[in-house]
Amino acid sequence: MIEERRDPPRTGTPELHEVADGVFGYVQPDGTWWVNNTGFLVDDQGVVSIDTCATERRTRAYRDTIAAVTDRPVRTVVNTHHHGDHTFGNFVFEGAAIVAHENTRRGVLNWGLPWSEPIWTPVDWGDVRLEPPFVTFTDTVALRAADQRCEVRHVGTPAHTDNDSFVWLPDQKVLFAGDLLFNGGTPFLLQGSVAGTIEVLEGLLPRLGAEVVVPGHGPLCGPELMGEVAGYARFVRDSAAASHAAGLAPLAAARELDLGEYAGWGDKERIVGNLHRAYAEIDGRERGAALDYPAVLTDMVAFNGGPLATWA
Repeated sequence: MIEERRDPPRTGTPELHEVADGVFGYVQPDGTWWVNNTGFLVDDQGVVSIDTCATERRTRAYRDTIAAVTDRPVRTVVNTHHHGDHTFGNFVFEGAAIVAHENTRRGVLNWGLPWSEPIWTPVDWGDVRLEPPFVTFTDTVALRAADQRCEVRHVGTPAHTDNDSFVWLPDQKVLFAGDLLFNGGTPFLLQGSVAGTIEVLEGLLPRLGAEVVVPGHGPLCGPELMGEVAGYARFVRDSAAASHAAGLAPLAAARELDLGEYAGWGDKERIVGNLHRAYAEIDGRERGAALDYPAVLTDMVAFNGGPLATWA
């Protein structure tokens, strides 16, 4: 059965890391459901924030952390994708330009205001107001912070979602990967693509030459995480091929599957959603094609033995 929802030590104090001059990664332990990482760039004119947080409380704490570093305003917020743990806090940065891929705006509006039950354990979201991106791009856009070039690039294919972008600082070799990378947690590919994830993590991202990576969830790391997450996606692809051929539904397949080296990763129930996505690709569905998400999430709850635990 599911663990009862509780306070720390499961979740700890957010950690601020200066990963390059004027570039900060904000890591929120323990990186499980709805507990994400953000980051920001500082110059004399203002701050560029990379993503926000899931709840009003967490986003205001993040804003206070920025204010302890600089008295400059947050002028720009970049959303790496539409999921609420990266976008629900947009409204806290009133007056900032919110920048994202065109499909990120659509995804934020389609999801709507936050909710948790009956899929997740209850969350105190706060008085969230929906603030979708209003400066959008299709391929890439470049921002400047002091003399730093900040490239925001769509990955070109569904992967974690159909609207994933990463933020790349070529001079500092720092990559803000969004949820293309989970460190220590199970990746979640339900709204994206298994094949697309493999392509991005084995092709596009390694070619950047990043030395420091801020993943969407979990501790800071280096580029080696790309191969680890790509390996998990290949595991999902190959497991799905075998169970699909055997006529097993994704939930039944997940219950029989030995996760092996990935058994220690958090939020294991995501294997169910990932198998649903892999099955869709086996059946010839387009990458990122909409599935019956309520039914899939219900399967995940069944696999978990109750609502999915979040400490947001």
